[in-house]
Amino acid sequence: MNKPSANTPESTSRTGGSLPGGKERLLVVEDDPNIQRMISDYFRHVGYEVTTANDGEVGVRLALSDQPTVMILDLMLPKVDGLTVCRQVRERYPTLPIIMLTAKDDVVDKVLGLEMGADDYMTKPFSLRELEARLKSVLRRTRARGSDKTESDQMPIVRGNLRIDPARREVTISGRAVDLTPKEFELLSLFASHPGRVYSRKFLLENIWDYTYAGYDRTIDSHINRLRAKIEENPDDPKLVMTVWGIGYKFNDEPEE
Repeated sequence: MNKPSANTPESTSRTGGSLPGGKERLLVVEDDPNIQRMISDYFRHVGYEVTTANDGEVGVRLALSDQPTVMILDLMLPKVDGLTVCRQVRERYPTLPIIMLTAKDDVVDKVLGLEMGADDYMTKPFSLRELEARLKSVLRRTRARGSDKTESDQMPIVRGNLRIDPARREVTISGRAVDLTPKEFELLSLFASHPGRVYSRKFLLENIWDYTYAGYDRTIDSHINRLRAKIEENPDDPKLVMTVWGIGYKFNDEPEE
C-alpha cells in the first residue's frame, strides 16, 4: 500500500463532502498519520465528511459526541486500544457500523474484533477501493434491515413479553427498552420471526456476517451470550434463544407452562 507524503494531521480534523441522497459522516480512528491521511483524503474525494482521531481516547469521545454514520477503527491505538474503543462505543452507540483495521493477519485478532461488535474487518495493507466497497456493504446491510422489507416484514414481532419493532429497530421486554447492537438485533429478529426453526452457525455466519471460515464459530456464540444477557431473565437458563447442541440456535416455540 503506497503511503502518500503528507504532514502529520492534528488530533482531530473535519473535512466536508456530499453524496447523492445525503452526506455520510465517517470517523477514522488511526494513529499512523500516513494511513490516516490516505483514508481521509480518499473518502473526502468520493464525497464523505471525514473526522479523524489519532488515539482511542479521542476516538471514543468523537464517536459518542458526533455520532458519525460509520467508523473505521484501527486495532492498535495509543491510550485506548481498538478493542476497548469498540466495546465502549457499542455500549453507548450500539447502532454505529464499525470496520476494524488490523496490521496482524491473525484469526484471533479478527475474531476478537468481531466479538467486541465490529461489523467487518480489513488487514493491512489494504486497497482503498476494497475498503470503500466494504464500507458501502456495511452501510447497505445496516439500512436494508429496515428499508428493504415489505410492510408485513415491518410489523412488530411479539413473543410473550418480548416485542421487536423492525421499523423503529426497537426491542422491549415487558415495556422495558433493550439496547441491542446491529448484529444482536438482526439475530434476535431472525430467530423470533421463525420460532422453532434451527439456524446453524454456518448459516448465521454467511447470512449475518458474510463470512464462511469455520474459525469464526466462536463469534456467533459470543454474540448469543451477550444477547441472552440482555433479553433473558436468567441467561444461564435461557427460555427464548435456545441452543441446539451440535447444530446452532433457535427461538423457543414451546410456550412456558
